[in-house]
Amino acid sequence: MAILKILEFPDPRLRTVAKPVGDVDETIKTLVADMFDTMKAANGIGLAASQVDVHQRVIVMDLGDDDIGPRVFINPEIEVLDDSISPYDEGCLSVPGFYETIDRPAHVIIRALDGEGNQFEEEAHGLLAVCIQHEIDHLEGKLFVDYLSPFKRHRIRKKLEKIHRQNG
Repeated sequence: MAILKILEFPDPRLRTVAKPVGDVDETIKTLVADMFDTMKAANGIGLAASQVDVHQRVIVMDLGDDDIGPRVFINPEIEVLDDSISPYDEGCLSVPGFYETIDRPAHVIIRALDGEGNQFEEEAHGLLAVCIQHEIDHLEGKLFVDYLSPFKRHRIRKKLEKIHRQNG
């Protein structure tokens, strides 16, 4: 398969809202395989297609849980099941090297298609709930830095811009 280029903040393409997938065809299956390769090469646990400049509603995830294994979410939707909020330290492959505590709903239900196009639904708690919300944000053109104060967001942006200039 292929390792795709991961867009990094503040790239404006990260703000593009992804379109729903019509059919889970060979093109989507190849995208999923390439996204898994890309995510693993970058030592990530989740990746949205928007992060690799493909603006379709596709997410891959591998939380390292052998009981669940690698996961695919196509056209994912979530519903918050209760009002409890959990703080979680989040990082992002599109914002490399930065981690911040973000508050998100702790208990959600996920509805999506799997990598074969089969519809499924499951409840999520903990890391899975946080990760799916983080990745769906990418599909909506939103980044975890958007939850931060303008000062923190600006500081991260400036540091990444400096790194990009230095790396050419």
